[in-house]
Amino acid sequence: MKLAAANKKLDAIISKVEKEGISATGLIDDLKELREYALKEQDPLVTKVLRLTYEFLIENNTFDVQAQYEEDEEENEYPIEIEDQENLLYLLNLLKNADHKINREEIKDYRTALKQELY
Repeated sequence: MKLAAANKKLDAIISKVEKEGISATGLIDDLKELREYALKEQDPLVTKVLRLTYEFLIENNTFDVQAQYEEDEEENEYPIEIEDQENLLYLLNLLKNADHKINREEIKDYRTALKQELY
């Protein structure tokens, strides 16, 4: 996120999830508000991922999205087992520096996984 206010909001959301988990009071509204900042920044990837994230949370009351994989020596991919709260925190931390090339690729992986789960 580029705007100072957006980063402040993102930090507040991360702190809230760290303390209260994915069932934190007002989390959905916070994500919707953060999405408004992404719209102002004209970042369609972040905007979409935020919308898909809160839609997934509303629908499932969990964040068991399988978007992270590791490779072995033969380049076979295996899903990484991660708790819901840590999974959401990882995505939110990627959004802090969404312009970074590697972060952007991982955000795209989340977008794809969320779309598959929701639709």
